[in-house]
Amino acid sequence: MLLVACDVYRPAAIDQLKVLGEQIGVEVYSEPENKNPVEISQNAIAYAKTNNKKVVIIDTAGRLAVDEQMMREIEAVKRAINPSETLFVVDSMTGQDAVNTAKTFNDRLNFDGVVLTKLDGDSRGGAALSIRAVVEKPIKFISTGEKMEALDLFYPDRMAQRILGMGDVISLVERAQQQFDEDEAKRINAKIRKNQFDFNDFLGQLEQIKKMGNLKDLVGMIPGASKMMKDVEIDDDAFKPVESIIKSMTKQERAQPDLINGSRRRRLAAGSGTDIQQVNALMKQFEDMRKMMRTMNKMSQTKGGMAQMAKMMGGMKGGGMPGMGRR
Repeated sequence: MLLVACDVYRPAAIDQLKVLGEQIGVEVYSEPENKNPVEISQNAIAYAKTNNKKVVIIDTAGRLAVDEQMMREIEAVKRAINPSETLFVVDSMTGQDAVNTAKTFNDRLNFDGVVLTKLDGDSRGGAALSIRAVVEKPIKFISTGEKMEALDLFYPDRMAQRILGMGDVISLVERAQQQFDEDEAKRINAKIRKNQFDFNDFLGQLEQIKKMGNLKDLVGMIPGASKMMKDVEIDDDAFKPVESIIKSMTKQERAQPDLINGSRRRRLAAGSGTDIQQVNALMKQFEDMRKMMRTMNKMSQTKGGMAQMAKMMGGMKGGGMPGMGRR
């Protein structure tokens, strides 16, 4: 694959594309001194053929509003290279302007599909419906953030479920599976059975959750959670205090949480830039989690244990997990 930087007006856009290419391991082709997007595109395709690149993605200049010069340039690029697919990328936050811009581009380019960005709120689902109705082209991808893991295929039924507050469990499971490491899961399961789950394991689990995407988007996939958390701001940096506390621990403290007494907690608060209440809260939640893991593990290994586990989980629906009640 080859990414082609064709935004001749914004050098910063070329730099951003190069950073993205490095992150995902894809080469980026650019000609910083060339201001002709048609030439750049043609040269890039010739380069791709010479270097056995099977897929070429050309990133053209973008605007928040329709610009006649840009439209002519894009039309010229399309005529010159005859792409197999043309995708229109639009910011869903612009609302009705996004619909108007999509119509103008489609009239001029007859694109094949739409990519909606910044679709991290249920209210912005209206943009998806309007664009689909006006241009009669499929919405193929959506993005809920800046990172690659925030880019996903668009499923209309899942969007409808989220707007109705029904969640999107399928997408949540799919994201979890993408980060799932079977060997790591077996290792963690073995440590839980031996009551050896520690802060190193806890930190590793946090890292996996972070790779799944931004927290607000993940919460929106949980049935009923989007309505409950409608007016609650969920910061993507919410895990930072927890990570800071854990990273302030010594290797011995991470491996043996029971060693962390009062004086050690005060040291952790000072070293992590948090306060003693935050450290105490983390320690309590961690211990509650370990207790629940031990209980579920014991029940699963006893006669009738699965039935007891089901009964216990059913009892949690109203009051929440031990130690995780509302504050």
